[in-house]
Parts: sequence; C-alpha cells; structure tokens
Amino acid sequence: MSTKVNRDTFDEVMVPNYSPASYIPVAGKGSRIWDQAGNEYVDFASGIAVTSLGHSHPELIDVLHGQVDRLWHLSNTFTNEPSLRLAQRLTNDTFAERVFFCNSGAEANEAALKLARRYGFDKFGVEKSEIVSCSQSFHGRTFFTVSVGGQPKYSEGFGPLPADVSHIPFNDLHAAEKAIGKRTCAVIVEPVQGEGGVIPATPEFLCKLRELCDKHHALLIFDEVQIGVGRSGSLFAYMEYGVIPDILTSAKALGNGMPIGAMLTTERVAKSFSVGTHGSTYGGNPLASAVADKVIELVNRPELLQGVKRRHQLLTQGLSVINERFGVFREIRGKGLLIGAELAGDYRGKAKEFVTASGSHGLVLLMAGPNVVRFVPSLIIPEADLMEGLKRFEAVAAEIVAKANHQKTAQAI
Repeated sequence: MSTKVNRDTFDEVMVPNYSPASYIPVAGKGSRIWDQAGNEYVDFASGIAVTSLGHSHPELIDVLHGQVDRLWHLSNTFTNEPSLRLAQRLTNDTFAERVFFCNSGAEANEAALKLARRYGFDKFGVEKSEIVSCSQSFHGRTFFTVSVGGQPKYSEGFGPLPADVSHIPFNDLHAAEKAIGKRTCAVIVEPVQGEGGVIPATPEFLCKLRELCDKHHALLIFDEVQIGVGRSGSLFAYMEYGVIPDILTSAKALGNGMPIGAMLTTERVAKSFSVGTHGSTYGGNPLASAVADKVIELVNRPELLQGVKRRHQLLTQGLSVINERFGVFREIRGKGLLIGAELAGDYRGKAKEFVTASGSHGLVLLMAGPNVVRFVPSLIIPEADLMEGLKRFEAVAAEIVAKANHQKTAQAI
C-alpha cells in the first residue's frame, strides 16, 4: 500500500530549497495535467521547457517500454547501442562530430567549460584560461556553472568562486570587443537568455562573438539547454542565426522528461578530452538515450518545426490582445515557443503573483525573474489547448488588475 502524501509532506521531509505550488500534479496527457484532487490544468510550462512533446507521448512510451525490457544501465567501461544511435543522429543533424552524454544541462555546461579550459591548456598553455560569459545568463547550478552564470544571487554565499571568469552585458558588441582577448579560452552564451528574462541575442552580437573567438583562438560555446531541440523553430537555435559554435550544450527537451544532457563539439576540440579526463556514471544511459533518439527523430521534421512558428504567432498575438485590454505588459518577446512577457508599470515585480494566480484558473505558468512571465508550452500543443490556455490567462490578468485597482481605490479613500 502506498504511503499517503500531500503538499504538507514537502515541508516536513524535503530540504527547503524549493517553494512548490500548493497542488501536486499526479498525471499528464498531452498539454493537460491533473492534480491529486482531480483538477485539470493547461500546461504552459512543459516542466521548464522539458516535455516539449507533451506528457505521455505514445511513441516515446513505446520506446521506453521496449528498452526497459532489454537493458537499463551499463558502466562507462562499455558503450551501448541506444547512446551510439543517438550520437550518430546528433552528428548527422548538426555541425558536431563528437558527443559527450551526461544527465542534465548543468553537467553539459560543466563538461563544455572543462573541455574549453583543457583545450586552451593543451594548445596554448596555462595562461589560456579565461572564460567570458554574459550578465543575467544562467548555465546551471554546479559550483563552476553558477560562477560562470551572470546572476550573483545564485553564487552568493558559496565563495570563493573559481577564478578567470568575467561577464559582459548581453548583446553589447563594444563590451565583447574589450573583454575577449589572448587569454580567453572560451565565450559561453545563450542564443536566447531564458532565466535572465527571455531575451534573444541579436544576430550582430553572435556574429561578433564568433569573429572575436576566431581572432583570439577561443572556443565559442552555445548553451542551448532551454532553447534547443526545436523550441526556436529549428532543431537548434544556432541554425536560426547562421552562427556555428565550437561546442553546443543540450538537455531539457532532449529527453522529454528522461534525465539526459549532451555536449556536442568537433573532432578537433574533442581530442582534449582524452581517456580519463572527464566522465559520468549515468551519462549515455540506455533508457534515456533510447527516448532521446526518438525525440530528435520526431522533432526534426519540417512539419513540426513549422508548427512551432505558427504557434508562436498564435501565442504572441493572443497575449497582445490580452495586453490591449489590461495593459499589464511592457514587451512580449522571445523566439519560437520560448516567450517572455515583461510586466509594465504597477505590475513590475509581480511575476510570481501571476504564476501563483494561474493555478486557481487551471493554468501552469513560469516566471523568468520577478518582472517576466514565461510561456513555454509543448511544441505540439493542440491549437484548441493553446487558445484555452490564453483564455485562462486572460482570467488571471483580469483578477490581478481588479485586485490592483481595488487596492488603489482603498488607498485613495
């Protein structure tokens, strides 16, 4: 018999580094989820851009069940068929010639940063160690990645931090020119900053980073953990920009909920990870790799990627209509189905209020900092579900605006 648990159980037994919603989801199908009480929600969060093919996708379930009956795990003293097939698919479909598998985006970025430092050391010596990142960036929660990430709130209190890391303003060409030099071994950038507010890079900025990395023999790393695997409207966002990195990191949607991360790179750069220099106990796990291989097969189809662009238009147009009525947003921005709506005026700083209120209206939302409401639906969300989610968000906005107006009236009396 299963032990009965509820939201209060979290406060009793879990480390308090999260503040989860008041309800507990227990089932999901497509773009809908249900909680313990049977309440239904439209999912505009996708587990933070993870379940991009929705919940309980039948083809992914079939693949997982097939692999469960064959082989779950091997140590890295072996390779395995599913991980080889996945690596082959990724190298066939991208710039990459070599792949390293791990369990998460943070681990993929950790591997990318370690590889870049090792490559700099191998080719140019110990002085080639500086890493340049962007302010407001987010690259994971390991000690190295929170140091490289450009949000001090994630690294404060964990010092002393790794040295030779500097940050420049995102999309600032002049700052990039000043910061990147002969000691730089790598520049890491998100083509669309996710946690930093859903801010797309300008084509000029990414082109400048490529130019400066070539000039100073540094590696260009694209963190596509959130925007990759179809979310931009292309398999990976670098394809949208036409700028090819030396290393690319992927996770989140790669496994549609199965824990897997990947670092993609060229043969030339990969040589610096010789035997024993890096590893992962579960990286390339047969279960996760089998599912991820099917995910890439399903996502990398013209009709699905075109569907992402159509849904982008429907979602942004719908949010614009809501904003015309309520005036809660200063800007609606993003790429593909990673959309950020920056709050305006009296609503600034209230993104958490929107996310919390959405639960009572049967909608799952995210925030990207205190000023940005983030919309990250499945890449294949039915248009009827998309419109229903927008209808529910309109009710959220109406509630918050009415509350704000009531408070203003009360203060004026």
